[in-house]
Amino acid sequence: MSKNDGTPIEKLFGSKTRAKLLQLFFANPEKSYYVREITRVIEEQINSVRRELMNLEGIGIVKNDTYDNKVYYSANSKHPFARPLTLLFTTKLPTQINVEVKGTGWVEYIRPVKNYLKFLLVTNRLPGQDGIDMLIVGDDKTKKLTHWAEIVEKKQGKPLNYVILSRDDFIYRLSVKDRFLSEVMEMEISEKYDPDEILKEVRAARTMS
Repeated sequence: MSKNDGTPIEKLFGSKTRAKLLQLFFANPEKSYYVREITRVIEEQINSVRRELMNLEGIGIVKNDTYDNKVYYSANSKHPFARPLTLLFTTKLPTQINVEVKGTGWVEYIRPVKNYLKFLLVTNRLPGQDGIDMLIVGDDKTKKLTHWAEIVEKKQGKPLNYVILSRDDFIYRLSVKDRFLSEVMEMEISEKYDPDEILKEVRAARTMS
């Protein structure tokens, strides 16, 4: 390969595989991948992928977690370079409580249950960690949201820990500063769907009381 080959990003990071890995992880900071899955997605040889994963993990930019006898790799959102890397590889900002569901696969996920779903939080919980993956709020009388959560679970390709609450129950728990919801709100949030601005409504009510 001549010195002029490769994209500017690949030249910047000195390795095509390394650049592809950073693109994969920091364009999808809420996801984790196992090695063979990574090789299929970025279309690189497994030895090259393993070598670059070791390099990136060694400097703390990438982290791993073992689940179901598989080692999953993901972006380390707490690394000092996480924000600039996220901004470099995607227009999606690092996870914050005010992140909206737009420009991601969740738009497609939500569409079938838009009439039933009133609020959704998706967290960055790693397998084995405490907490939940999804907080789902809406009308589940016909179990449409339960069935939808199961479909999302299959699409994500791993078990998800989720909780479904009615809108009234959710608002009540927020109003009394329920401990469970408080802990969920303190987790790393990758997606938030709040079309009725429930959080804003509850916060306003607290201020007036």
